[in-house]
Amino acid sequence: MRSKLSLFHQSALRLIAVFVVFEVLIAAAVLGLLMLPLARQAAGDLASLMMISAQTWSELPPETRPVFAHELETAHQLILTPQAPADAQASTWHGPYAHELEARLSQRVGSKISLANSRRNGEIWHWVELPSGGGSVWLGFAHNRIGTRPLTAIAITLGAGLLLAVLGALWLARRTVAPLDRFAAAAASLGRGETPGLLPETGPRELAALAARFNDLAQQVRELLDARTTLLAGLSHDLRTPLARMRLALEMLQRKPEPKWAERLEADMEEMNQLVGDMLELARGLGQEATDDVDVAALLADLAARATDAGASISCRAESLTVRAPVKALRRVLANLVDNAVRHGGGTAVELGAKHIGDELCIEVLDGGPGIPADQLDAVFRPFHRVDVSRNPTTGGTGLGLAIVRQLALANGWRVILENRAQGGLAARLFLTIL
Repeated sequence: MRSKLSLFHQSALRLIAVFVVFEVLIAAAVLGLLMLPLARQAAGDLASLMMISAQTWSELPPETRPVFAHELETAHQLILTPQAPADAQASTWHGPYAHELEARLSQRVGSKISLANSRRNGEIWHWVELPSGGGSVWLGFAHNRIGTRPLTAIAITLGAGLLLAVLGALWLARRTVAPLDRFAAAAASLGRGETPGLLPETGPRELAALAARFNDLAQQVRELLDARTTLLAGLSHDLRTPLARMRLALEMLQRKPEPKWAERLEADMEEMNQLVGDMLELARGLGQEATDDVDVAALLADLAARATDAGASISCRAESLTVRAPVKALRRVLANLVDNAVRHGGGTAVELGAKHIGDELCIEVLDGGPGIPADQLDAVFRPFHRVDVSRNPTTGGTGLGLAIVRQLALANGWRVILENRAQGGLAARLFLTIL
């Protein structure tokens, strides 16, 4: 199987091809539209001067011809002599300009005119025999009088252009592919379970957007790994306490069977069951649930009634409105927020409310408790994080309620914010986008 070229080589080759075609088109345009017309015009002017000089030579008195020849050489770098140069030899190739001059002279004379070459003072000279009166004369000019070298200029231009095209294509291809190489390396690192560094969100818009999406993904994976580690560590820690109490209760039952030890065993088993249930709920947090129309006022009223039946002081004040959302997920999020407010509200009344804010629905759960220290407002969403350092399940719960709230909110595109109230207490706000 033939190996495929890398994106870098493919991009470089395409750019080189484009640059080379562009250089060839530019060279053809300069040659065809600028250099050749100038060469034809210059060759035509020189051919006219040479023909006029040959005719003038035949019409001048013999004694003035040397003066005319000297003036012609001084002013126009042309040598006129009635004798053929001794070392003049016919040449088959003189360059484009010389061929154009031969064509113009042949057109004026009416017969084939060819240039001959000779060396004079170390330079190449071009000679041509032209009719003059009843005879002929020889006119010559140095090769450097032509001045322009179109073929050399084109060769240098194309060579330099090709070199710049190759270097420019390699540079552009490297700048384009380098972010993708970094992305591939970071993705491979992420696939191995490592934590890659954040990619620079620079460069073209598409690559910057790709880097931003990857950074978000890497951050989510990092948070998931941290949550998994915290989850397992917290579970192992929190299970030790009821297990220790159960071991003690079993030992006391063996020594002194009493109903209270059986009741303690049952209470510890219920605590462990709640802890495992909360963990399973957290693990299922990313599962998708079908959406349905939810009467928010009715849902809040039901949650308030249940909390009141359990002995909590709670009031509900919500607009009559309907939102489309996963019913079970929304109920679980609000139930956890209400339970958190009742548990940590210090016995104060809890207020439920809902209102429109722009294109979002804001559901509020307000309590009058001590609130949460500002540096822990975000940390309380981590699994097993408790503001109550005693880790007493009676006052602090399992430490998974708000973690479940955050995970369900993220899974459904909601936002949940905790804020300390100015008058004291905590405000938990859940924002849902109204479609």
